[in-house]
Amino acid sequence: MRVAGFVLVGGRSTRMGQDKARLRVASHFLVEVVARAVQEAAGTVTLAGNPAAFEDLPFERLADLRFGLGPLAGLEAALASGRSELSLVVGCDMPDIQPSDLTRLLAVASETGALCVLAADASGRKHPLCAVYHRDALRFVRAALDAGRLRLLDLVEELKAVEVRIDSVLSNLNTPEQWAAWRAAQLV
Repeated sequence: MRVAGFVLVGGRSTRMGQDKARLRVASHFLVEVVARAVQEAAGTVTLAGNPAAFEDLPFERLADLRFGLGPLAGLEAALASGRSELSLVVGCDMPDIQPSDLTRLLAVASETGALCVLAADASGRKHPLCAVYHRDALRFVRAALDAGRLRLLDLVEELKAVEVRIDSVLSNLNTPEQWAAWRAAQLV
């Protein structure tokens, strides 16, 4: 099966107060850390969102087809690109992602043929932006967007997502407090 990797970068980062994709992790931007993990697992990586905002980075870029509709619009762009049967889709704000966990998601997706295979971390939290989506999920994504149903957790429930347990807890860095806590934990 053809596989492609995508990192969603189209968010407005309103809770963070600045573009979270461009937060610094050592000498790299957060999006670069996530993109490299996705590329290692999937063999390719494309940033989905606003291409102009990331022209300075060495990654392929893809525009959302519908702007201002959140991560579901980025998922639509990834699946509609027709680059693969299986799309590994990860949010740009997940620095703890391990390529080995992403590879497991891809393996389970390939074995099961499920429309969605997502990570469920050690805390039990489901991560629809650390998931593999089959190209046949596109019609569900478009129907949700058309109806204004933008919650990813609702979509993955509709897709009857297969959950893959991972041993770590994945961070979603959405606020300055979460960013500060994550950075402090790295120093321990």
